[in-house]
Amino acid sequence: MNSDKSSTSRRIETICVHEGTRKDATFNSVTTPLYFTSTFRFEGPGQTKGYDYSRTANPTRSALEECLAAMEGGISAAATATGMAAEVTVMHLFKSGDHIIAGHDIYGGSYRLFDDVFSAHGLKFSFVDMRDPENVSRAITSATKAVWIETPSNPLLNLVDIAQVGSIARQHGLVTIVDNTFLTPYFQRPLELGADIVVHSTTKYLNGHSDVVGGAVISKTKETGDRIAALTNALGTCCSPLDAWLVLRGVKTLPCRMEVHARNAMALAEFLDARPEVARVYYPGLSSHPQHALAGKQMSGFGGMLAFDVHGGSEAAFRLIQGLELFEFAESLGGVTSLVEHPETMSHASMPEAARRAAGITEGNIRVSVGIESKDDLIEDMTRGLERGSSAG
Repeated sequence: MNSDKSSTSRRIETICVHEGTRKDATFNSVTTPLYFTSTFRFEGPGQTKGYDYSRTANPTRSALEECLAAMEGGISAAATATGMAAEVTVMHLFKSGDHIIAGHDIYGGSYRLFDDVFSAHGLKFSFVDMRDPENVSRAITSATKAVWIETPSNPLLNLVDIAQVGSIARQHGLVTIVDNTFLTPYFQRPLELGADIVVHSTTKYLNGHSDVVGGAVISKTKETGDRIAALTNALGTCCSPLDAWLVLRGVKTLPCRMEVHARNAMALAEFLDARPEVARVYYPGLSSHPQHALAGKQMSGFGGMLAFDVHGGSEAAFRLIQGLELFEFAESLGGVTSLVEHPETMSHASMPEAARRAAGITEGNIRVSVGIESKDDLIEDMTRGLERGSSAG
């Protein structure tokens, strides 16, 4: 980007709009060009203009990676095909016999990847309640290489003290990896809190429009970044130019969207917290949340995700969901449209039942991705759903 002011000194709202955009020196387009090409012409033996094959690097993807790295305050980023592709890439930093500590209440797809896929290839995992950092300390062995943090957790919005767990990890020479999908760098900056690697499902808030799948890995050091780039190329986990362009487009409105997501989520959480049909609300913005103080310490906003338990288990949960009109019954999250899902049978169905119960996921649990619609309309819609859910009809 041609400027006499470093992007590191800019505020995130400006970075989201400007970083990675000034790539068209021929026509001065203010929008990053979309390079729909698999291959680039060599000017001579060993001579290129920086690109030769789009699996290795593509100008549109590079623009997104510059933007994401600047947003998170990292040295570099690798944009991947999906959020799971980002996780797969990171896991290839480790070898058979290595031990990794992860939260017991993480996203079901992450749990499945670790417990089913990589365990079969020799990696070892311990799933612990990271709300107490001492549980991390107790789980460390001579084979431990990394700590995988998801905060807030999916779906129960439990928090992990990134700085404290990161400090424990550094004392033992471990890599600290943080999934920052729920909050984005607009509300939480893990690298500044001591993390080494940040991962995202860019499908979610970074893109924000439910029209692309993607992921990202942001590294704190050049050594890690170079290794991640090499793995992305070798594994072929990179995202396509079109997907990169769509995420780069979505990122421009991230700050505006996150403010509305958080405002609507707080209003909905407060509403649900007062309803007799609701047994419990999970939202860090509520003063009743057990880690509300930690949220205020390491987060600049409470985000757009919440969950709640209804009395009556899965039957009441499904009656409620079927009574909604604005909230779409769908997996995924982070788009402008409000979504509800049932973790027990959807996002966390791949976790063994015992693991779900240990994490605190109940049959009556509903996860909500709060969109940017009118909060009054959302509350009216949820009122209809609650009334239907509490009835036997």
